[in-house]
Amino acid sequence: MTAPVFPTDIDEQNHVNNTVYLRWVQDVATAHWKSLASKEVQAAIGWVVRRHEIDYKSPAAAGDEILLRTWVGKANRLTFERFTEIRHETDKKLFAQARTLWVPVDIRTGKPTRVSAEVRENFSI
Repeated sequence: MTAPVFPTDIDEQNHVNNTVYLRWVQDVATAHWKSLASKEVQAAIGWVVRRHEIDYKSPAAAGDEILLRTWVGKANRLTFERFTEIRHETDKKLFAQARTLWVPVDIRTGKPTRVSAEVRENFSI
């Protein structure tokens, strides 16, 4: 997935604000989920973040085109570990990498729910 850096993404230090990296992490995770999960599973399961860890390697700037890559690490019934890389699209320079713990929730109740082995297998490495 790619994303442009907009002028509104730039902060007082003249580089992409930390909150924008977080938005990209969430956007690519959502896109990945929607690309692999069936409509029935998407209607039943939502996701909330338990923890984000982001390591910033170099600053992205206005005009950069961003390449986002994500994958799921360990997945058990109640927690999915997801990794994300944020790179410059052209030269693949690493801007940031993230590790997020996601918890599946029942769309109807908003409470944590267990995920079937089939869903875990479809997403985990």
